[in-house]
Amino acid sequence: MIVRLVSEEGEMRTAKVGFSWTVFFFGFLVPICRGDAKWAVIMFAASVPTLFLAQMVFCFTYNGTYIRELLAKGFRPGDDYSRAVLVAKGYIAG
Repeated sequence: MIVRLVSEEGEMRTAKVGFSWTVFFFGFLVPICRGDAKWAVIMFAASVPTLFLAQMVFCFTYNGTYIRELLAKGFRPGDDYSRAVLVAKGYIAG
């Protein structure tokens, strides 16, 4: 499921809900491409000492973290489908 989030300024971001195959294959490069430097550093710092085993945890958690941070920055669902998915998954209240 892919949701669309829109900021007050009209900037649109899309995010997948659930497991992140991109993080599975590309690790800390994913947050770099999304402009999320904080999580790129955290993922790199956690992955290197654990021989990239921490990357397996981030596969399950990063998409949710990314969505929550966008919502905290003022992004809102861009359409009814996105709103319904975010409510169903518990990211926002109905």
